[in-house]
Amino acid sequence: MKHSIYIKFIIAYLIFGLLGFLTVALFSSRLVFDDILMDTANSLYREANLISNRYAESLHSAEFSTQYVTTQLAAIDHFTGAVVWIVNKDGELIYNSRNTAAEGDEAVTVIESFDPTDTGSKNYMTGRFYDMFSEDMLSVLSPINSDFQVMSYVVIHTPMSELYIRRDEVLSILYITAAILYALSLIILIVFTLTVYRPIRKIAIATTEYAGGNLSYKLTVHSSDEIGKLSDSLNYMADRLSQSGEDQRKFIANVSHDFRSPLTSIRGYLEAMADGTIPPEMHEKYIRIVLNETDRLTKLTNSLLSLNNLSDGGMFLEITDFDINNVIKKTAETFEGICKQKKLRFKLLLTGDAMFVAADMGKIQQVLYNLIDNAIKFSDPDSVIKVETTEKNETVFVSVKDNGIGIPKENIKYIFDRFYKSDISRGKDKKGTGLGLAIVKEIISAHNENINVISTEGVGTEFIFTLPKSKDFD
Repeated sequence: MKHSIYIKFIIAYLIFGLLGFLTVALFSSRLVFDDILMDTANSLYREANLISNRYAESLHSAEFSTQYVTTQLAAIDHFTGAVVWIVNKDGELIYNSRNTAAEGDEAVTVIESFDPTDTGSKNYMTGRFYDMFSEDMLSVLSPINSDFQVMSYVVIHTPMSELYIRRDEVLSILYITAAILYALSLIILIVFTLTVYRPIRKIAIATTEYAGGNLSYKLTVHSSDEIGKLSDSLNYMADRLSQSGEDQRKFIANVSHDFRSPLTSIRGYLEAMADGTIPPEMHEKYIRIVLNETDRLTKLTNSLLSLNNLSDGGMFLEITDFDINNVIKKTAETFEGICKQKKLRFKLLLTGDAMFVAADMGKIQQVLYNLIDNAIKFSDPDSVIKVETTEKNETVFVSVKDNGIGIPKENIKYIFDRFYKSDISRGKDKKGTGLGLAIVKEIISAHNENINVISTEGVGTEFIFTLPKSKDFD
């Protein structure tokens, strides 16, 4: 569980929240305070400039009384909430917005070590302003000039504690906003859980089930995205593997059955000859039976090897241009003997004197042999086997049709399966391996062509396959 992608995502989400909080607490706090400090300092400096410009001449010409100036400064103090001083260049406090004493009653206050250049390149300083206050203050200085000489300074003080309060208010808003955004980001976690994590977890469980052999396990992911397609692919894979496993079991069962029967016969006859149950004068007869059974085993083995090579997907096709009509004639000739025995005859309906196709001649001969052999096996005596070629749209159609027992409708879909034999055909196909039509299907598919079957029980069966017409013999 410690390696769960969901746990990793949760940890990443929590780390993201922590880093976001630390960013606000450490970096934003300083940035916000610096911005408030500069904004307040600039605002107070503008106010100080207004005062210095207004009283530049009058403060040193006795145009206004001390009481009047003090009253004006007190009004500014009340409006801005800041202490307003006027200090001469020697550090003497001339006016104080918060001094309510009558004119001439107050003692002169001297600011020790007063030096306006202590502000440096800035127009303000922070601290207790030469120990004149019991708390830290933001102090802004603006010179009062007369006759192009600095006569005194307007100094405005505001407590730093008020700046801290403003900073905390802004930070509170930032914290609340960040918390809301972080809470809203839970939607991403929920969406991830519902659309990614849960489906992936189901897929992981399904793959574990499939790996354990439970191919009947059904993966249910209701989605049309990539994860849904992956789920569908896994279900399809499981179905194919299950079908493949079932086919393999049937294949092994069929092979075992088809090998067991002739081997049992061979062993039985040989043991009977060995222990004298079959007298010596009968040995020749049973040896021929044994030879026939070995031929059957050889045919079955060769068919299995051929089918295995065809199914591996590595079948090599030697494509040449050849006359399919001529191949049909020669293949039909090889069955003349057995046709005479069963009183069957061929009817060849071949288009034109020659019909050239582009295919592997040897493998197409094998297809024709298997189809004609099947037609002979299941044809009724005194019937006709019809082989026909037709052409349409640069495609040659080859048909092999018999008048025999036919194939039941419910069995047609299985006839190309390996080892398949219908119940009706078992009585007539004593030596068949059940692999002939499977081989035919593989060969035609390797040519990227099609084969179809039309059959009516008790009437007959027709197989039709296609081949590409040769372009060099149009």
